[in-house]
Amino acid sequence: MLRVFQTDISDPAQFVVTLELVPGRESTGRSVDTVMGIAKDAFADGRISAVSITDNPGGNPSLSPDAIGYRIFSIGMDVIVHFTCRDMNRVGMESRALQLAMMGMKNILALTGDYSGKGFGGQGAPVFDLDSVNLQIMLMLISRRMAAAGDPDGFFTGCAVSPFKHTEGECVAQYAKMSRKVAAGAQFIITQLGYDARKFHELIGIQRHMSLQVPTLGSVYVLTPNAARIMNRGRVPGAVVSDPLLGAVQREWQDRRQGKQAAIERAARLGVVMQGLGYRGIHLGGIHHDFSAVGMILDRMEQIREHWQAFLPQFNFPHPGGFYAFREKPPQAATVPRFGLHPRPVPVLDRALYPLMRHSHGLFFNFDSPAAPFFKTICKTLDSGLVGRLFMHLAEHPVKRMLLGCQQCGDCAIQHVGFLCPESGCPKHTRNGACGGSRDGMCEVNPDRQCVWYRAHSRLAAHGNIKSLCEGCVPPRMWELNHTSSWLNFHLGRDHQSNGSEIAGFCRQATCRLLAEE
Repeated sequence: MLRVFQTDISDPAQFVVTLELVPGRESTGRSVDTVMGIAKDAFADGRISAVSITDNPGGNPSLSPDAIGYRIFSIGMDVIVHFTCRDMNRVGMESRALQLAMMGMKNILALTGDYSGKGFGGQGAPVFDLDSVNLQIMLMLISRRMAAAGDPDGFFTGCAVSPFKHTEGECVAQYAKMSRKVAAGAQFIITQLGYDARKFHELIGIQRHMSLQVPTLGSVYVLTPNAARIMNRGRVPGAVVSDPLLGAVQREWQDRRQGKQAAIERAARLGVVMQGLGYRGIHLGGIHHDFSAVGMILDRMEQIREHWQAFLPQFNFPHPGGFYAFREKPPQAATVPRFGLHPRPVPVLDRALYPLMRHSHGLFFNFDSPAAPFFKTICKTLDSGLVGRLFMHLAEHPVKRMLLGCQQCGDCAIQHVGFLCPESGCPKHTRNGACGGSRDGMCEVNPDRQCVWYRAHSRLAAHGNIKSLCEGCVPPRMWELNHTSSWLNFHLGRDHQSNGSEIAGFCRQATCRLLAEE
């Protein structure tokens, strides 16, 4: 069975190149022919370890990566399938995973995914039944079942990380979730796109600090004025193109031929910078018409590989006043990360509510509390009849609705998110950390609201407890408990904290590396 990518990226001596392809909205025709033509040329070139196929990028409908990926896989080119949580519930995702395994396509980039865009008849309903951490766990557990059935060749799963964040809270949330993804089984990492060498350097330093020895590919893009403008406006979640860089690209492309040459040169220079900083390879994007630009980039990288340090100043497009975890700049080796040096003010309501709710949770929702048996007895009595359950609804829901915007999921996870609700506070319902789409602390979907994980970091940092952002993992919501009392479910052992399912058992065993607090 073809396993070029897994073999290449597992070899420390190999500098890996993968190529991202974006299917169109047609099942046949020019767009399919273009993608297939690029894939065939990549295979013939021999320097590309795998092509990756996007999964409805931007949340908009396109040809399934499974279908066109299988055609590419059949010609001998290894494939990485993007697998998002946006469009299917957990049943559909497990079925899709089994289909991919049967087709032999086992390189998976597990993603939470962009929010839903427009499809037939309007905007699609967002699902997000799992997040990317739980998707990693699902794929790993399916791999175990496959091995037990006689197929030792399980999924080779990877994850994404967005280091190009402006605020400390967003950066810490990204690195904490990266740790959870690795604990959940991620075997490789691909970065989001940015042009700040210091941030690329920071990610490698954080991985070493957290003892995350996972091969990482840095994203490199052939930047055109249109793509740069879209990214500059924040329309590609997690990707960052600053105003100065956008201006430079627009000037370069005043002459189309010179603009293309400049884009290829920038991509080649960023590629060798990635290699110099210690990345295991590059993930190349922005190739939409033919393979020729890829060949030129790789040829140019061979010519300038030894001069990577000279190009570092050309990738100095930071956020003004942005957070950096390390004092050192590349090529200096990163030493000890610095957190909390410039704390942001915590809103008065958060300052008051967090300690109150944390204390209350410790008193009333603690299995080790001396009062736990008493609470369990009371809850059994209340749960035994309609009157008792109605009483609990009237006692619980109005308070939680007022304080948390509670949606009565019946499987409360506020203790994992700084005592904020991930169901009402996050449009993607993420229980294991932030998605990559926030911008300057604001939510990708609702830019007038702060990201719930950014708020959680502010609360936790103010009380010296950011390590809780990457402690273990949180199982997905139990839909069978919807519109029931989460208080009763906790004390009667029905929610995710007591559940004995395979995924809950894994989450209790998973160990994430903790960020040092100084």
